[in-house]
Amino acid sequence: MTEPTDPPEPTVPAGPAGPVEPAEPAADLMVRAEQVHKSFGRLEVLKGIDLEVRPGEVMCVVGPSGSGKSTFLRCINHLEKIDSGRLWVNGHLVGYRESGGKLYELRDREVAAQRREIGMVFQRFNLFPHMTALENIMEAPIRVKRLPKAGVRDRALALLARVGLDDKAQSYPAQLSGGQQQRVAIARALAMEPALMLFDEPTSALDPELVGDVLEAMKQLALDGMTMIVVTHEMGFAREVGDSLVFMDEGAVVEKGTPREVLADPKHQRTRDFLSKVL
Repeated sequence: MTEPTDPPEPTVPAGPAGPVEPAEPAADLMVRAEQVHKSFGRLEVLKGIDLEVRPGEVMCVVGPSGSGKSTFLRCINHLEKIDSGRLWVNGHLVGYRESGGKLYELRDREVAAQRREIGMVFQRFNLFPHMTALENIMEAPIRVKRLPKAGVRDRALALLARVGLDDKAQSYPAQLSGGQQQRVAIARALAMEPALMLFDEPTSALDPELVGDVLEAMKQLALDGMTMIVVTHEMGFAREVGDSLVFMDEGAVVEKGTPREVLADPKHQRTRDFLSKVL
């Protein structure tokens, strides 16, 4: 009779060898990034990111293309695996567990459970083209959370009203403008009742006249107390809605402060050079 074997040991993430000093995020933080590194082949995209986001905070992240902004967002919900460092969301270590001073990858179902706390809105709307706006919003709560259809439908209709699209419930994505599709995408993310919302340049693919409605929906989320990290080129939104502003360049955080501090009185020359081109 064959002896049963133990399951394979979870993979330890790449990075500096040796044990990891145990650490816990402060209880009053929604997100904590500690020395986060990420490379694609030989290209180091994130070079030791340290950031903290408090519950209810709106953090806007700006910087030139290729500075690592979008990659950092994707690491927060483990769409990209970090090479070293650690990330916590809502008190939970993202993608890994810690044991004996080492980090081990979580199983897929455990990662999926963590992602339910994080909503993400992409540049492209990624709506299911064969589903109506209402069906797009209802899909994840029914399939992932296995919630009753009637209650999910009521909440989905309320979310459509919240983003100003209560009259578009039965419209398909092809019948909606880009701005309307993006607002449906926001409602879809909210349907999972996330603790954190990530926005990856949500207006960059929109015609200029469609941007305002999307930004207004995001502004309302901020007023409602949603914790948000927003990668954006919309400096007016960052100035008006953001609690903090981060400037990234070449995979590093160059400067962080309030929008007023960073936009009106940047401390670093690289920040000044960037802002002179976008303001």
